[in-house]
Amino acid sequence: MSEQAPEELPEPGPPAAPQARVLGAVAAGGALGALARYGALVLWPTPRGGFPWTVLVVNVSGCALIGVLMVLTVERGRVTHPLVRPFLGVGVLGGFTTFSTYAADVSGLLVRQELVAAVAYMVATVLAALAAVWAGAAATRRLLDGGVRGVCGARDGDVREAHDGRDGRDGGVRGVRDEGRAG
Repeated sequence: MSEQAPEELPEPGPPAAPQARVLGAVAAGGALGALARYGALVLWPTPRGGFPWTVLVVNVSGCALIGVLMVLTVERGRVTHPLVRPFLGVGVLGGFTTFSTYAADVSGLLVRQELVAAVAYMVATVLAALAAVWAGAAATRRLLDGGVRGVCGARDGDVREAHDGRDGRDGGVRGVRDEGRAG
């Protein structure tokens, strides 16, 4: 229980968009994401008794896109419409990725007594999904930062000045890491 008196507790704020609009965005996005996943499974079905490569690829690619979305919406604030995250994040990517099918696939591999494949699939999916979120976020940051290397703390507006090591105002050198590269 909270130590704060009820009058000190923060008031729950209204959602950034009206609740019905958020639910509509999640539902519409979820339908699109599920259709995209279904399409992938129809185009690249898992053969009877085969390894579920399509579900693995769907989950990993969806996680990479989640990393991209989080950088654009949360970290950098490039996309600010209040329905973008519910529509794309919870809806489209939530409907596209399918960890319930992943669990059913693991169960199917175990039922067929393919223990090595089941464990490999379990571990590979989790590790690849986490790596994909990281890679998607890192690639997005790099693209937004203009691909500058060797600059500590450079942001979107700092890239041009930081590239040559001068701040553009008084000719002073900013914090540029010298890694022995020419240029």
